[in-house]
Amino acid sequence: MFPFFPDPIAFRIGPLAIRWYGLLLALGALVAALIAEREARRRGDNPDHVWNALSLCIILGIIGARLYHVFSSPAEGLGWSYYRQHPIDIIAFWKGGLQGLGIYGAVAGGILGLFIYTRIAKLNFLHWADLGAMVLPLAQAIGRWGNFFNQELYGYPTTLPWGIKIDAAHRYGPFTDLSKYPVETTLFHPTFLYESILCLIAFGIMMWVSRRFSGRHKDGDLLLLYFILYPLIRIITEFQRPDAWRVWGIPVAQLISAGCIVLASALLIYRHAFRRD
Repeated sequence: MFPFFPDPIAFRIGPLAIRWYGLLLALGALVAALIAEREARRRGDNPDHVWNALSLCIILGIIGARLYHVFSSPAEGLGWSYYRQHPIDIIAFWKGGLQGLGIYGAVAGGILGLFIYTRIAKLNFLHWADLGAMVLPLAQAIGRWGNFFNQELYGYPTTLPWGIKIDAAHRYGPFTDLSKYPVETTLFHPTFLYESILCLIAFGIMMWVSRRFSGRHKDGDLLLLYFILYPLIRIITEFQRPDAWRVWGIPVAQLISAGCIVLASALLIYRHAFRRD
């Protein structure tokens, strides 16, 4: 599918290297915010709040994503065992642009940012959280392509025609044995692509539910739906994550995802089957 090795650098401005990873994360946030602005206007809300909240959500989202990565213990790559000995590298953005971000940390940080903003602006947090949750899968679908340019988030070897090549410098585990897994002929599952496609489907579902049941769902329902759909995606894609952080042999992301699905489903059932407001 991609018979070449991508360059993580999009362009340079003097000594400053602009990476595709950062550009695609920014593009995902921008596209999602534009759609959120449109949806806010359609709902009769002030769309300025989308842009006012965005900066705080992004800043705390990056901090949360970075902390999740720092305190993790991945099978391959950097984790807490490294950062506790090299603490300056936690914030060393000059070394590759803070490579290493965890999506669950990003979501937690973004939610915290939105909560702070809505408290300051005296807005209904759950109402605006629904709007953010609806467009978040789209931002993730776009941002995941940054993993392609970084040659990361790939799965096990495959003979399928959409497999991708990974150069020797970005191999991990048994795949570093180039005599068994030659660079020019070995293809790997594009796990980033699977998650990107599934996130696009989740975005479509969120948009459809938002409009189809606009008079029936309560504030906070779309947020809960996100915590069912995206964790389900992570459970699926983690089967193609040989580098996953594991506990008891199970990817931590799957354990977190399973907990999110159970809790979010229980809250949805409770809110609509037992609670009367």
